[in-house]
Amino acid sequence: MSEVMDEGPFFHGTKADLRVGELLTAGNRSNYRPDVVMNHIYFTALRDGAGLAAELAVGEGAPRVYVVEPTGPFEDDPNVTDKKFPGNPTRSYRSREPLRIVGEVDDWTRLTPEALRAWRDRLAAIRADERGEIIN
Repeated sequence: MSEVMDEGPFFHGTKADLRVGELLTAGNRSNYRPDVVMNHIYFTALRDGAGLAAELAVGEGAPRVYVVEPTGPFEDDPNVTDKKFPGNPTRSYRSREPLRIVGEVDDWTRLTPEALRAWRDRLAAIRADERGEIIN
């Protein structure tokens, strides 16, 4: 695991209705490949990035963006870092340790219905492509 120098704040997007103090843990199914159980919990230092993740998350609840605090070491998310974007411009991370909910924000940029549909179409294509691997 490489040392990460990002101080945050950090955000996690989901459709789960959570409370301050609750812990987000690894071991849930991927939003991008539902047949994969994730070994990490993912988060970002970009509020709107977490908003995108919230809008794309599985489930019927409203998209929510939580301010989170890592409880242990974390690393760059290899699914986007260098694999898709040089460096880590998305400021995306993952950890095997839980994330503690410390607040919720509602001032993130929402996608238009057209943009949301385009993102969902991209995800459907990834799911259909057997080569669309997730580094877990």
